Amino acid sequence: EVESDILRRVRTLLRELDGHHPACQCDRGMLRWTLHKKIDQNPSNSSVLVRILVKELERAERGDFRHYIIPLLHTLMYTLIKAPCISDELCGRVYDFCKKLLTLPKPFCTIGLDYAMRLKMERTAPGMLYQRMVISEQSLKSDPYPYQEKIFIFADPELLSEAICNALVTDTEAAQVSQSPRACMCYVIIHAMQAALGEGCDVRGLKESLQDMPMSDVEHWFRQVVAAVECAGNEASADRGQHAARLEKIYHAVLGSLRAGDAPLGGLQGTPLPNPNISFHLWTEDDQLWKELVLFIRPLSQSCEPDCLSQDLDNFEIQDIISDCECCKQARFSVLSTDSGIERDLPMAAEELFTPCSAETEQSRLQRKGGIKKKPSPLESMAFLQAGCNGPGAKPPAKLQRRPGIPPEPAAPLQRLHTARIVLLGDDRILGRLAQAYHSLRKRETRRIFLTPRLNLQFYYIPVVTGQPNTLAVADHAATGQEELCEVAGYLGRADPWYESNINTLCHMIPKLATMPSSPSKHLVTDLFITDVIAYYVRMGIQPVCFQVYAVKIFFNDPAQEPAEDVFLTELRTQVQESISHRDLSMTKKKTTLDGPGIDLTVTCRKVVVSDRAKELAMSLRSTGLVMKAIPADEAEDLVCLNVNITEIVRINNLSGRSFSAVANRLKTCNIKIRSTEQRPFMVCLDKDNRRTYRNVISVEVSPCLEPSYCLQKTRTMKFSLHEIEDVGLVKYMPKSLLLPINTFAGIIQ
Repeated sequence: EVESDILRRVRTLLRELDGHHPACQCDRGMLRWTLHKKIDQNPSNSSVLVRILVKELERAERGDFRHYIIPLLHTLMYTLIKAPCISDELCGRVYDFCKKLLTLPKPFCTIGLDYAMRLKMERTAPGMLYQRMVISEQSLKSDPYPYQEKIFIFADPELLSEAICNALVTDTEAAQVSQSPRACMCYVIIHAMQAALGEGCDVRGLKESLQDMPMSDVEHWFRQVVAAVECAGNEASADRGQHAARLEKIYHAVLGSLRAGDAPLGGLQGTPLPNPNISFHLWTEDDQLWKELVLFIRPLSQSCEPDCLSQDLDNFEIQDIISDCECCKQARFSVLSTDSGIERDLPMAAEELFTPCSAETEQSRLQRKGGIKKKPSPLESMAFLQAGCNGPGAKPPAKLQRRPGIPPEPAAPLQRLHTARIVLLGDDRILGRLAQAYHSLRKRETRRIFLTPRLNLQFYYIPVVTGQPNTLAVADHAATGQEELCEVAGYLGRADPWYESNINTLCHMIPKLATMPSSPSKHLVTDLFITDVIAYYVRMGIQPVCFQVYAVKIFFNDPAQEPAEDVFLTELRTQVQESISHRDLSMTKKKTTLDGPGIDLTVTCRKVVVSDRAKELAMSLRSTGLVMKAIPADEAEDLVCLNVNITEIVRINNLSGRSFSAVANRLKTCNIKIRSTEQRPFMVCLDKDNRRTYRNVISVEVSPCLEPSYCLQKTRTMKFSLHEIEDVGLVKYMPKSLLLPINTFAGIIQ
């Protein structure tokens, strides 16, 4: 009965992927969650579910149902990580299937390789995947595995209702209540023992022994277990039996000589997988994302120490970060420099790091210039910047500037030990803000590197829509609805069916759960469901879809006003601006009577034709507005291309008189310039956000936004080769365009 019930649930899950939604709409998006919750209630059925999923995967491969493979594989791996014990034979079947995926195109081969590598370690050291997940998510101190992760949920308070924000704050806080470091260490110990020893592990006795121990003893056994598992997982010649024997010794030592082997065994029992470390933020400041990332790497407890950040950040940046910290306000002097600029005033301990004690010391002190610290040159920073764009690793930092004759000490390479998972809640407008913040962060890192060599940055997006859209588009397009505000989510759902099934369904579910009347059943659903789905998304969503960020330069009607530079991700919309003065109003009415509504524009662009060749195009027309969309309607279309829709006004002369008709003019381009020839201004709205509206605009230039580090290196290269047009040297291998990666479960499945 258990096996048939689980099989029925899995088949229902697959039918939903085919578009056959459950009869009850409230079940949409909850099938995967209810399946895993059923297994959590009876962990001994984990092996049954894994066996069924393996059979379904093999059947999907034989029947060429490729769209089943990635959802089934993610479901299987999540079950395997949480399972108390899975046999080596079953793990071997999953491992063999993942190796078969290497012959398929992306993203199947990419996901197959990643899971095959994880399963290889899990077969040698059972429980390793669970252990690493808990250590990193809970930031437990561990020398063999020193990685830390944190989830940052960002929501725009002007886009989401107060009820939704309050509900999300309550849920994220409730998820952290019962997660003490001691409890998480005990979970790691118990899970590792049970995964290695199976039913021979006395889980009840182990829990009682750990509860009676002082914290220092729990930490000791935690370190012992982590070291044993990591050692076995990283050794090429490690054996599963040797690992089990090593953990059995620790198991008997934890239980004690009197209790070991005497207690009755209760079979396999589940060990909870703690919720990850989640913080909720209302996005109210433009540089709030950067501040939170800096504080994640250097917490306030460290930032308050003298000169903790001064070696990496400018003084004004330090003041900016700690301006809200009370303890820093009381000790603001700690970040102010007391350096006189004379080396004789340095403490002796600091001097010994740079100069030997000799008779020439006094003379050499005069070589220091004004106490100004030399920053690494942009050329020395390129390795970090390039790694921050598209690579998981980083090269060693630049060497310290030392006096001639003293051999430099080898500098330890910086490691990316921190992973920040940024989850955006809202519609396309918050993604527009994210594009702005990401562009600003990349420019800041180009000027002065701090986050790039230390932090792995991942972006996630959960669509949430409430109320009516508040954009420029409403005036002319009454049909603008919630779907148009979630174009990115719609594209990701078409590209990845598992994202559509698990994440896009939250678009309307989160507002409903937030506005439900308070009741025990409501808390049971929201506290578990929303937090669990976010945790599942960030844990299993590892395949990015990269969206091109576009740069826009805006020129105004007033020549004295400086042009504005901005970026957008989804849409740029222009609209004719109403005249203010009576003189302009009368001229506009006369012009409208003769030539029709709208304004005269000149459009210059490089049009993309069917053969993907660029064709120069220049035209003059009269238009009431245009829309540039960066998100294609079909996932098979190119993401690095703008779809421009221009509403052209065409004059028609007939016997009844003069009339005008609107004609849609469509073209594909990457670079476009638009200018009003009659000096009449228009309005520009970016990313459907009326807060990002520019008025009195006379001209607009749009092009793909370039990666700031590429621009810097390109500028430096041009200084030495003025006549070079093509990229040469290091620039040739650097990413040219600024792409915003948003993680999904599968990426783009062609």
